[in-house]
Amino acid sequence: MILILILLTAFIQSVPAWAADMILHNGKIVAVDSAFSVAEAVAVRDGRIVAVGSNERILALANDSAPIIDLHGKTVIPGLIDNHLHPQTACVSELQEEIPDVRSIAELLAWIGEQAKKKKPGEWIIHPKLFFTRLQEMRAPTKAELDAAAPQHPVFLNGSYGGVVNSAALRASRLTNVEHPGLQRDAKSGELTGFIRASAFRLLKVPPEQDLPYEQRLDALEKMLRRYNAVGLTSVCDCFDESESLRLYRDLRDRGRLTVRVFRNIRIAFDFKKPLADIKKEIRKLGHRTGDGDEWVRVGALKTFMDGGILTGTAWLRQPWGEGAKEVYGIADPTYRGVLHITAKELAPLVQAACESGWKFTAHCTGGGGVDVMLDAFEKVNGTHPLSDRRFSIIHGNFFTTESMERMQKLGVYADMQPAWFYKDADLIRRVLGEKRLATFHPYKSLFDAGVVVNGGSDHMVKFDSRAAINPYNPFLAMWTVVTRTTERGSSFSPQQALTREQALKMYTINNAYASFEEDVKGSIEPGKLADLVVLSDDLLICAVDRIKDIRALMTIVGGKIVYAAPDSPVSQ
Repeated sequence: MILILILLTAFIQSVPAWAADMILHNGKIVAVDSAFSVAEAVAVRDGRIVAVGSNERILALANDSAPIIDLHGKTVIPGLIDNHLHPQTACVSELQEEIPDVRSIAELLAWIGEQAKKKKPGEWIIHPKLFFTRLQEMRAPTKAELDAAAPQHPVFLNGSYGGVVNSAALRASRLTNVEHPGLQRDAKSGELTGFIRASAFRLLKVPPEQDLPYEQRLDALEKMLRRYNAVGLTSVCDCFDESESLRLYRDLRDRGRLTVRVFRNIRIAFDFKKPLADIKKEIRKLGHRTGDGDEWVRVGALKTFMDGGILTGTAWLRQPWGEGAKEVYGIADPTYRGVLHITAKELAPLVQAACESGWKFTAHCTGGGGVDVMLDAFEKVNGTHPLSDRRFSIIHGNFFTTESMERMQKLGVYADMQPAWFYKDADLIRRVLGEKRLATFHPYKSLFDAGVVVNGGSDHMVKFDSRAAINPYNPFLAMWTVVTRTTERGSSFSPQQALTREQALKMYTINNAYASFEEDVKGSIEPGKLADLVVLSDDLLICAVDRIKDIRALMTIVGGKIVYAAPDSPVSQ
């Protein structure tokens, strides 16, 4: 009797393995496991991977109702993860009209002129995200040029950490006689140049943004996440600012409409100069901490801001910006290093409070000087609260020296990188900062060699298209960038810093899973992990190198469900 029970129990326990509800076979399954192994087929059950192996072995796990998908030799990789983007601003950015993808001063002025014809005199013309250094001329339009294009319309070109306005905008905002450090004046004439830093944005009398109904925001977010699915993304780290936005993702999840897993950073904006006890009290008011949630929506890191941006000349550098910044940004002060919002002494209590409250910590930091300030604060806290297992990170960073990389490795601090910035901006860095500092810009191979975990993200902010977006969120374009070290303008810099294809793929899979403490459930194709998979149009590991940027997701699977299928996907044939 006991023997019968044992045999019956063994049989019952074996049933799940034979009940695969999806099988993909006859392909190249790139596992991205510790051995970077390759198989022919994969079996899925209840949203998880149950087996990976040969066609013969996996097909034997099929039942009568399981869909069996013939991959026809196509490559399958783990679901891709973008570790830094802003879907909640991106999803509404083109609901009213398409944002122009202008590439030159002439195109920009032509667009402004067209807007002036459509709008009534006095109505604002606003480009919500224009980085003028990405224009062909690598300069800002002058106030006179903007005035000529729209003499009767206030114009504001928003570049996140800096922008440009025309005379009508200054008059409408009553700023012509205002003294403010964020309003740049010509060194000789004393007149406002039209360049404005983010610290003065609040002085502009721009019309308030339209407050969309909740259901419309929900629909827009769902559609944006579907666009991410179409390029192979199955998980994202949302770096939007408001804690309340968690509700949108949870509602999509509860309604069965969420197709991307979300790790949601929370920005904190309280007074860092308060005593440690008060900072901890403010953090407790958030009501949650890193990791709270489920496999669809989880709370991410506490986030703050260290400095400005490299595209507006406000990043905090290790040395002064120099003559190049005078030419591009009009910065005349030879000692100017950028804008630093918080010192190491002020940051350390916040980092300690995050440690003691169970939070991962990160910060926006675009300059090398900011990197060093963050590491100073981390090292101070590390003496009493070891950071090695907390997976703290530096968002952007951009400029890493050998010393800073060694410090990061010792502390276990991750590099949260955006290859789109190299693709778009490396030419600018050479022009503004010179060859020597360019050599420290996005040194991917050195980071890998130093043992620093490198995360891949896009910092996608506005526009829907994956390649025309600001910044482009197409992960294959990003992987091509780190493999070839080639920019949008066709330049190639520091080829010795190129990654292998395997390393590039790790940046967008297992490395990003580590960043969110989820390497046990995603980031590779292994039994027991979530069935998040992407079928590719080309073999990422062996195709012609310039083909990498053109790879398409033929099919994207999240939790064992197909959330995107191209017309030429294996299930559409």
